[in-house]
Amino acid sequence: MNSAADLDDYRWLVSPAAAEYLAEMSAQALPLHRAVETLRRRLTPARAHLVLEQVELRQRARKKFAAAERMFFTPRGLEQSTDQWVAAYKALRFDTLDQGAVRSVADLCCGIGGDLIALGRGGRRAIGVDLDPIAATLAHANLDACGVSGELQIADVTALDIRQFAAWHIDPDRRPQGRRTSHVEVGQPSAEALTDLLDRSGELGRVAMKLAPGADVPDDWTARAEREWISRDRHCRQQVAWFGPLANRSGERRATALTADGTVFGSICGQPDVPLAIASQIARYVLEPNPAVLAAHLTGELARLGQLEAVGRDTEYLTADAPHESPLVTCFEVLEVLPLDLRQVRAALKQRRVGTLEVKKRGVDLEPAKVLRRLRPVGEESATLLLTPTPAGPRAIIARRHGGSSGAELAGRRTRRSGSGG
Repeated sequence: MNSAADLDDYRWLVSPAAAEYLAEMSAQALPLHRAVETLRRRLTPARAHLVLEQVELRQRARKKFAAAERMFFTPRGLEQSTDQWVAAYKALRFDTLDQGAVRSVADLCCGIGGDLIALGRGGRRAIGVDLDPIAATLAHANLDACGVSGELQIADVTALDIRQFAAWHIDPDRRPQGRRTSHVEVGQPSAEALTDLLDRSGELGRVAMKLAPGADVPDDWTARAEREWISRDRHCRQQVAWFGPLANRSGERRATALTADGTVFGSICGQPDVPLAIASQIARYVLEPNPAVLAAHLTGELARLGQLEAVGRDTEYLTADAPHESPLVTCFEVLEVLPLDLRQVRAALKQRRVGTLEVKKRGVDLEPAKVLRRLRPVGEESATLLLTPTPAGPRAIIARRHGGSSGAELAGRRTRRSGSGG
């Protein structure tokens, strides 16, 4: 939050009185110093700052919200919010409760309201609760901006009578000390407080907890929850722990991939860390699991179901003789396999006239950006370079994306680098 602005300033920001300034600054292309001068002749410094900040935040928020130009944000609130497509996917699970009979859902620690908006669609009564009155003010305005009915309460969620809610979702603050953390025990509310809320909800408590993708949970949650990792547009966005009737398969993990527009692309459920069979050699295709599969540690389950083998013991690249059409993997056709010797790799790329190169790695201690600089590819062709350990030693695999993921995706960019993801 901006310390120079108080609650009254934020209430002004979401009021009709601020709308003309927001519209004016959005339409103008003034340099920052000129915009500041213009606004400070008409507004207090705090309100001038809020207007300019809001214009910039709305531009950034377009990646998360289609209605961004009408919504209100803080830097931290935007960063921590669930995008509208992931939120809509999560909200669908509440529709399955009691054949849709559960019509009220609370969003605890609701922030600026990303999940709250989705939970309030479809006729549900959505109740947002947050200890921060500024967050509650913005969340209420965002409900209105999106045409969704709901109500806001300013309260400490740990002190609530949790049984008053038919179902609830919570997004604990992962930056209580200013730095982001994936440790549930140091979030706000803490793991202990969350467990208390769960226990007070009872065995039939309909509960969803939003967590960081890398978060571990207390041991006593493992058997009680179905933990789901959700990716959208090939980036793992969050983990959700589902409890009570919301857990379809308690004690198991799920990885779900959404397309950029929120369509469910694929999903897999099972136990983590299933042992991988190791291939004797790299076959014609190499497969990279979706980031949600990797985060959920379900690569072994994916390989078991698809009868796939791993390229090596310390990597999660898989290999197969035929292209694998699962939406939960990115498939690469192998062109050439070389020892991980950058001089040999550079010569091979030169011979293939590769100038647009994507570098990816798993299980090797190399930085893709540094590898790319050392290779200095030049040419008109595109390729992907996969760096990985194998039983025969570290290998560099020159490949091309199979199917709808061709090198044409990289057009307009001479090089691309990546350490993970699809």
